Amino acid sequence: MRRRQFLTILGGAAAAWPLSARAQQPIPVIGWLSGVSPGGSVSNLAVFREALGGTGYVEHRNIEIEYRWADGQYDRLPAMAADLVARQVAVIATMGGEASALAAKAITSQIPIVMVAGGDPVQEGLVPNLNQPGGNVTGVTLFAQQMESKRLSLLHETVPKAKTFAALFNPTNAALHFQLDDVRKAAPRLGVELVVLYASTESEIEGVFAGMAERKVEGLLVGADPFFNSRRARLIALTAQQRIPAIYEWRDMAVEGGLLSYGTVLAEAYRQLGNYVGRILNGEKPGNLPVVQPTNFQLVINLKTAKALGLDFSPMLSARADEVIE
Repeated sequence: MRRRQFLTILGGAAAAWPLSARAQQPIPVIGWLSGVSPGGSVSNLAVFREALGGTGYVEHRNIEIEYRWADGQYDRLPAMAADLVARQVAVIATMGGEASALAAKAITSQIPIVMVAGGDPVQEGLVPNLNQPGGNVTGVTLFAQQMESKRLSLLHETVPKAKTFAALFNPTNAALHFQLDDVRKAAPRLGVELVVLYASTESEIEGVFAGMAERKVEGLLVGADPFFNSRRARLIALTAQQRIPAIYEWRDMAVEGGLLSYGTVLAEAYRQLGNYVGRILNGEKPGNLPVVQPTNFQLVINLKTAKALGLDFSPMLSARADEVIE
């Protein structure tokens, strides 16, 4: 073989080799660890995928996602996190409460974890610092549990003559003690009696409402919890049946018939989740990405529900609403 022919063949083989090697490389896998069910997460998942696509990753094309749904049973999360780690996923995206992020962090210090957290990640031991998280955990915090007192105040403003309010919490929520501390400090300032109720299953929700009339509850704060959000249709129906004014955390709850809601914009959190996951897949380190804090809070009131309950929102409260549903 002539020297020129040999070099041509060798050069062609060398150029083709990287393409062949890349083709044989396995597609990276994202571990999706959620404390809730897929049914209530359709819109948020769509936002996540859209943001992920903006960083160059499309599911079933150059990325795969392994989904794990705890369906409100937070005690299942540690085993699910362990399974994702055993499958050697490239990144774990956690949502549906702090329990998901805590379960993932407890099982791995190597695989990057990007969370959507409801409370304070520093107080809960997820990161040492919001601006410089270090380690393998970053993401978004909604500070949802720290706004219970604000929601209680808005409920009191809606029914100012009420003297007894109930607060419904999930006893398995990792941030429960922060929620309780927040509302118990707020109740005396508002001059109301607070009845704390607990539910972590559908049957317990039914039981709580069955006994609410005996307690003469005049207003209900539904605590920030992914399980309650996933069961919002039933909660809204029960408050309507018993004619109890109630406040919730997310806009969807007011849109679907709840009296009013106050909280951050959940879609923005999932957009940031997708963006961070993509950036980490592209080589950035989670410890260098600051935990994003909310800047946009929405008050949504439902005039149709208010009319059914025989209530009128004050002009001041109506003027402060970001959205009025008629």
